[in-house]
Amino acid sequence: MPHHLPTGTVTFLFTDIEGSTHLLQALGADYRGVLERHSAIVRQALAAHDGIEISTEGDAFFAVFRSATAAVEAAVAAQHGLAEEPWPDGYPVRVRMGLHTGEGRLGGDSYVGLDVHRAARIAAAGHGGQVLVSAATRGLVEAVLQDGAALRDLGSHRLKDLNQAEHLAQLVIAGGSASV
Repeated sequence: MPHHLPTGTVTFLFTDIEGSTHLLQALGADYRGVLERHSAIVRQALAAHDGIEISTEGDAFFAVFRSATAAVEAAVAAQHGLAEEPWPDGYPVRVRMGLHTGEGRLGGDSYVGLDVHRAARIAAAGHGGQVLVSAATRGLVEAVLQDGAALRDLGSHRLKDLNQAEHLAQLVIAGGSASV
C-alpha cells in the first residue's frame, strides 16, 4: 500500500461522527445500518475527488489528497450527502471534519509526522457538521472555492498537545448542517 500513497505536499482529512456513542446507545441494532450508510457517503465523496482512504477506526476516517482543492470538494460533497440522507427521526448523523495541508511522510503503511497530528487535532476541535481548515489549506483553496462554499475566519486556536496555535477557518457550505 505505501508505494501508492502520495508524498510531498498533501492534504489530510480526518472525520468523526459527533455523539456516536449516544447514537449507538439510542439506536441499538439499527446503529450498524446508520454507520454503514455514513461510511458509504464518505467513501463516495472520497472516490469522486481522488481521495485515498488511509484508515478507519469506528466512525472516523483518515484520508489523503494530492490536491487541497480536491480535499475541500470531497468535504463539501460528504457534508451535502450526510445532510440530505434521511437518518432515523431525531437522530441526525453530524460529522466533524478537519483539513490540513502539509508534508506527507510515509511510515509503514500510513503517514507519520506533525502534519498528520495537526490535521487530527483540527478535526477534533470542530463540532458535528463543521469542516475546519488550517491556514495552510486555506491559502491554497480560498481563491478557487466552488459555488456554495465560503471560508469564515475563526482566529487562532490552541490545539491539544501542539506547541503553536493554529489559525483556523470554517468551511461554510450552503445546504450543509453546520452552525456556528
